[in-house]
Amino acid sequence: MSRRTPMRSGPDADLTVLMTGAGAPGASGIIESLRLTDERSFRIVGVDTNPEAYGFALVDAGHTVPPGESDEYVSRMVDVAAAEDADVILPLTTAEIEPLAAAREAFDATIMVSDPDALGVANDKGKLYRFLADEGFESAPTYHRVDSEAEFVDAVESLGYPETPVCFKPPVASGMRGFRVLDDRTDRLTRLLEEKPDAAVTTLSEVRPILASAESFPELAVMEYLPGEEYSVDVLAMGETVGPVVPRSRARTRAGISFEGVVEKREDLIDEAAAICRGLGLEYNVNVQFRYDADGVPKVIEINPRVSGTIVMCVGAGANMPYLGVKHALGESIPPVDVEWGTRMVRYWRELFRSADGRTFHLDHESAGRRSRSQLQ
Repeated sequence: MSRRTPMRSGPDADLTVLMTGAGAPGASGIIESLRLTDERSFRIVGVDTNPEAYGFALVDAGHTVPPGESDEYVSRMVDVAAAEDADVILPLTTAEIEPLAAAREAFDATIMVSDPDALGVANDKGKLYRFLADEGFESAPTYHRVDSEAEFVDAVESLGYPETPVCFKPPVASGMRGFRVLDDRTDRLTRLLEEKPDAAVTTLSEVRPILASAESFPELAVMEYLPGEEYSVDVLAMGETVGPVVPRSRARTRAGISFEGVVEKREDLIDEAAAICRGLGLEYNVNVQFRYDADGVPKVIEINPRVSGTIVMCVGAGANMPYLGVKHALGESIPPVDVEWGTRMVRYWRELFRSADGRTFHLDHESAGRRSRSQLQ
């Protein structure tokens, strides 16, 4: 792994961070995390596919780029990084990390991504589950990788359906995209009238004709249903070793994003997440998601080999994980952290406005109770 030694080296030097996914839900928290450190100042450049991305109002400069899957993505990123004299590139979205990893030598900046081989396993749930099982990790879930209707039905039934719920998801996907729980224990009328339209629970009879109607049956990872509590574990991975490891509960989520949780010192999760990251040889900020099975054993749901959307929860508890990731990218030593276990976070929405003349602002309440426009740029 190669790292650029910035010309502005030293802990008190200003650095330029090029952050992708300026419109991602977690972008504001990560921007704030970098600005919170008093060790050095940051110039933050944001890029996104959407010219209206809210994060452009929070960074020092912004650019639009093609999607990570586009053939033009890497060349555009190389141009932006050179024009902005970026020291470090910090990707926030899954679709961009593998193209950036493959083209690492084209950049002068250090890219905060793991090697392509490690990413190929971490990003593919089927490969990841097989790796965990082959290496003897207790957190390996029971799963089947299928690519036909017959295999899908067999896998679902072998995992206990319809008496027991079963989950499935595309092997490569981010967030809740494509995730469904097959559960025949609740009648259709109850789901129709009492659940939100975006609920992930369905039945085999409902999804089977949809999947069968595809031109080619999609590849899926079918896995055991895990009824216990869900946790995200943020890890500063450093190849053969790890830095801080911080578990946090996912008490309330929306579309896969945590809106409430508690930072908890759970040694089983700390040990398992650290061992998995070392085993895969992952680098920089990594997020490992676990859920407990019926016997109280934590099983891996997925790995996000990038900064997570709710990593700011760790920052609130005293571990500035995004900044520590940048320090690792620069080859600097990682100081010990004092995590305040038990810290609780509740996330809420805040609106961003843009006036007709291009100004961006929030609505603030002054002490007199009047609303004022607080211009951001």
